[in-house]
Order: sequence, then structure tokens, then C-alpha cells
Amino acid sequence: MEPLAVAQRLKERCPEEVLNITEFRGQVSVVLKKDRILEICRYLHDEPELYFDYLKDLCGVDYLGKKGKRFEIVYHLYSIRHRHMIRLKAEVTEDDCTIDSVMPVWIGANWHERECFDMYGVVFKGHPDLRRLLMPEDWEGHPLRKDYPVKGPEKEWSGFVEVLEKAERFKEFQWVSIKAGEGGRGE
Repeated sequence: MEPLAVAQRLKERCPEEVLNITEFRGQVSVVLKKDRILEICRYLHDEPELYFDYLKDLCGVDYLGKKGKRFEIVYHLYSIRHRHMIRLKAEVTEDDCTIDSVMPVWIGANWHERECFDMYGVVFKGHPDLRRLLMPEDWEGHPLRKDYPVKGPEKEWSGFVEVLEKAERFKEFQWVSIKAGEGGRGE
């Protein structure tokens, strides 16, 4: 099924939820309200003619300065059986920076949602283990937000001294390359 046909089918099923459908260079994006994202994803996964069984990617986008819906959560879905794909975009406000987790549909959403939470601060309701993935647990802020300071947080991270001390302790285990001609590989 062509991606535009998939989008039209989704619009027929959930006319109140589909805000916009765009096509660019053969790729179709469907902009949705966030409220029924889990239900919509379950339909796309379970419907035999669609069968989007693979969540290729889930990521966040920050549109700082955009009125109302500052964030978008973007889902790239693919059907291995039918070889078609579609992109869903769910709008999330800064005031209510939450959206339902799609882990009940695709277990692989686990790490994607944790990364999005860590980098953008979007909370995925119903996620069984929503905690930081890339940044330390005590890190303040969300580094991919456009209002995050370019040079990092104003104050130094509390774990920084500990990292420096460990680096000094483990210095004796650093890799030392052997120069060419001294029995080494010439690296």
C-alpha cells in the first residue's frame, strides 16, 4: 500500500486526531494530536493490511518559539511484510510535556523513549523504566532543548570532580602505542 493511502486510511478512521498530511519526495508524514497516539499505533500495528510491525525510530523535535505545540515526537514506522512506511508526528505542548508510551505496541520503543526523555524532557506515560539514558541521573536540564545553554549548565556538574579523580587513578592503565621500528605495528 502506498504511504499516502495509509495516511488517508488513518484519516478516515480517526478524522478528529489527524491534523495534517504532507508528502515530500515520496515520504508521507501524518501530524496527530497526542491524546490517542497509543490507540493509533496499536491500530497501525494490528490491522492486517497495514501491519506496521517495526518501529524504525522515535525521536523528539524542539520548535522553540512556536506558539502552543513546542515539541513533536516523531515515529518512523515500517511494515516488513508489506514493505511500506509512514511517519507519524505527535504534537506536545511545553505546559503538558507528556505523551503515552508506545512500548505496549513495540517493545523496542524502550530506549528511544528514554533517550527522548533524557534529551528533551518529554515524559512517556506508562513507560516501565523512564530514567536518564545518556546523561548522569543527577544531571540538570535536557541538552537537546533549544533553550539549553550552548556551553552547558551554569554550574559545574557535581559528578565532575569524581570523574577527574577516577581518570587520575586509572592513568596507569592508559594505552601506550609503540613507535614504528621498536617492535610495534607502526601505529
